[in-house]
Amino acid sequence: MLFFYQHVDYFDGIAPFIEGQAFFCYDGCTSPDERTIFSTPLSTTVDNGVVLHPHLCTVFPHSLITLCLLVETNEVKQVQDQSPKDAETIWHTILEELQKRLSKPSYETWFQDTQGYVIQNSELLIKVPNAFIKSWLQDNYIAYLATMIEEMHGTPLRPRFLTPEELPPTQAETPAYLSASSQTLMQTAPEAEPLNPKYIFETFVVGHGNRFAHAAALAVAERPAKSYNPLFIYGGVGLGKTHLMHAIGHYVRKHHPQLKVVYLSSEKFTNEFIGAIRDSRTEVFRQKYRSVDLLLIDDIQFLAGKEQTQEEFFHTFNTLHEANKQIVISSDRPPKEIPTLEERLRSRFEWGLITDIQPPDLETRVAILYKKTKAEQLDIPNDVLLYIASQVSTNIRELEGALIRTVAYASLMNRDIDVPLAEEALKDLISPHNHKQLTVFDILKTVSDHFSIRIEDLKGKKRQRDIVLPRQIAMYLTRELTSLSLPKIGQEFGGRDHTTVIHACDKIQKALSDDPKLKQTIAELKERLSLFTSG
Repeated sequence: MLFFYQHVDYFDGIAPFIEGQAFFCYDGCTSPDERTIFSTPLSTTVDNGVVLHPHLCTVFPHSLITLCLLVETNEVKQVQDQSPKDAETIWHTILEELQKRLSKPSYETWFQDTQGYVIQNSELLIKVPNAFIKSWLQDNYIAYLATMIEEMHGTPLRPRFLTPEELPPTQAETPAYLSASSQTLMQTAPEAEPLNPKYIFETFVVGHGNRFAHAAALAVAERPAKSYNPLFIYGGVGLGKTHLMHAIGHYVRKHHPQLKVVYLSSEKFTNEFIGAIRDSRTEVFRQKYRSVDLLLIDDIQFLAGKEQTQEEFFHTFNTLHEANKQIVISSDRPPKEIPTLEERLRSRFEWGLITDIQPPDLETRVAILYKKTKAEQLDIPNDVLLYIASQVSTNIRELEGALIRTVAYASLMNRDIDVPLAEEALKDLISPHNHKQLTVFDILKTVSDHFSIRIEDLKGKKRQRDIVLPRQIAMYLTRELTSLSLPKIGQEFGGRDHTTVIHACDKIQKALSDDPKLKQTIAELKERLSLFTSG
């Protein structure tokens, strides 16, 4: 049994512990139920036979964290990565049990062509034939299979499904749990994330909502560091930001093979940075990311509030930009809307080109589904594609998920795919409760576009009438169309007091009965905002 001790419970907003691998323990506690976070150091020897091993302690710079390994002096559980043969054996026993528990059509549809691949980092990697089966198993069987594995083998392994092109090399990596005889707590920094072979420009469906972002991404790929640097792409979840970033990476590797390309998420950048500090390998970390020709960093909004990581990325950005290296960044919102982001980083993100991706319109959604069916060699009538596209408008992931669900339902029911079947398959998915919820950013963007003013002015302190009225309208719509509390609305509008929100809403409400033009404006804005939540 391993125990970890944390001295001072904050480091860049991320705890350097993984759930299921460690827990916080006060003195000599022996189970996770007694977990406690310390605020004072422990002596070398503590009660109940638990000994602190000083040579396994890592002290972070700036006295932020002391991480120590407490090892129980009796038996220590050891679970290590295992070979492909072990993975095949475990998965084979699971498949045998599934044949007994599931109907024959269900087993043959979802499990017959799967294979245990390897055990890595407390995960059982399972090879599946295609993305459709992967998505269905992830959505419906993860918890069920994890329970089966632990019950049958006594090992807490989480199943993870991968298509053939996603499979990693079958070599042992760092053990998921350290034993008492472990030589070190150090881990080498993992490699940057690989590019998805399916995310290329040829498979990206261009429509009205993403045309500008696609053109900008292609321009950067064709002429790295000569068109727009940095390129900042923002938009909601599942709209294609990551697809474009991978496409840039693939294009550059193909047409500019001499250039070094690295893609990773900001979360991975943060975790590697923490690991580099822990292992005294900061120079290796910096060399890794400051020597690239193209840096693609996804979901930059996760750096918000992480001061030390922002500091490190700031210097990485400067080094690359000064060396005329291309930087591409994605986020779920524009730089000015990312909270607790340092101003110097925000300004640098605005040096190049900022472009957004909007939810796809109906025509684009149909085109996305059509291309997906061709790629997966599925024969689905056009009227079914049109029905699915008309019912799911939030993002591409949910759109493709609806297609997968329809195909799976037809397979399990042993029926042809037609509109009535699609209606049955998607009846839960398209209920009003599953529609996208309107966000404050949706309202700010719609109001700012309508009045041709900037979002930052709506949230700012300017008192001109041509800004005050739209600001009050935006507050009114936020109160009417979202479930946010008055204090939360005030916070979203530049940190205003809730009484300011009440005043704005009351003023608009009273004016509606006397001002036909304002009433028409509110109606038009509500109609435009309804497009965010319906097909």
